[in-house]
Amino acid sequence: MLSGLMNFLRACFRPKSDQYSHTSLDTGGRQDGLLWYKDTGQHVNGEFSMAVVQANNLLEDQSQLESGCLSLNELGPYGTFVGVYDGHGGPETSRFINEHLFQHLKRFTSEQQTMSVDVIRKAYQATEEGFLSLVTKQWPMKPQIAAVGSCCLVGVICGGTLYVANLGDSRAVLGRAVKATGEVLAIQLSAEHNVCIESVRQELQSLHPDDSQIVVLKHNVWRVKGLIQVSRSIGDVYLKKAEFNREPLYSKFRLREPLKRPILSADPSISVHQLQPHDQFVIFASDGLWEHLSNQEAVDIVQNHPRSGSARRLVKTALKEAANKREMRYSDLKKIDRGVRRHFHDDITVIVVFLDSNLVSGGSSVKGPNLSVKGGGVSLRPNILAPCATPTEAGST
Repeated sequence: MLSGLMNFLRACFRPKSDQYSHTSLDTGGRQDGLLWYKDTGQHVNGEFSMAVVQANNLLEDQSQLESGCLSLNELGPYGTFVGVYDGHGGPETSRFINEHLFQHLKRFTSEQQTMSVDVIRKAYQATEEGFLSLVTKQWPMKPQIAAVGSCCLVGVICGGTLYVANLGDSRAVLGRAVKATGEVLAIQLSAEHNVCIESVRQELQSLHPDDSQIVVLKHNVWRVKGLIQVSRSIGDVYLKKAEFNREPLYSKFRLREPLKRPILSADPSISVHQLQPHDQFVIFASDGLWEHLSNQEAVDIVQNHPRSGSARRLVKTALKEAANKREMRYSDLKKIDRGVRRHFHDDITVIVVFLDSNLVSGGSSVKGPNLSVKGGGVSLRPNILAPCATPTEAGST
């Protein structure tokens, strides 16, 4: 019985290499307590490093790196896809995105025969619609799924171009070398949608001029309708569709006045960057990292150490900071189990993508082996609705 369970667990945590793989690749990660990591791997445009530390009872962060063909048609284009999905209220939405978003992207790339902003936007839209269908189906048995959502940060490197799409408050930061001084500057590539940012509050207020309570300061934290910090997400349909903001949804999620139009949006901010030889690497991470490290601190850590283990090093540095803030040792923090650990830090996901300028400049026709790596955690059984979060937990991402 026990050996069967262990085999099941190993299967859960072993990312699958694509069926079209030209070579056998080590896609698996390693586990150290609540920390999962893959110190180094090869993608079409260079190397990568990946790490996830779990804090919640069920891991709400999901992530993936896909490298090789970005289309259903094996003729291309080729490139690298990175996704970081920071769930809130439960793991269902982030898991759904992890299973469907990249497949939608490949489908739209095939239809348009190229990578574009439009392809990415359509992939987000299809993922949102798919999750809405799931909520509609499950609502009679599991109404709380209407209050589950996820941030969604995506990077696509294709044909010497880097596309960064974002919903919520995960962040992508580029490390760019300055020729004259040799230093590496941190450049934030993603726009964030968290109402702690004044411009995001103003955007919501201008969209809802008739609602003086659209953003509320609660326990010293700005929240949309006093409930959630992010203004854009996949899921959270209780703040998008009136039919899901009613009984039997828990009363703490129900609005006093009827929902006339969607409050949250699933339309991502997308930026496009032509990669240059002095662009060294990009750090993609959930806000659990950025709570403890500034953009420049993170870039310095990557730049000043060996590439291998970069993501794990960033996670450990953030955990040490979290421990310091509570006047405790990192070794003691490591002993705290998931669930309780959430009181000290969030789930943290980090993917560092190194850019080899020779490979990047090769365009989208460079045919590398297809590779698929998904970030691990200690959560065991998929598709279980998490114990319903308190309003505070549901409001944070």
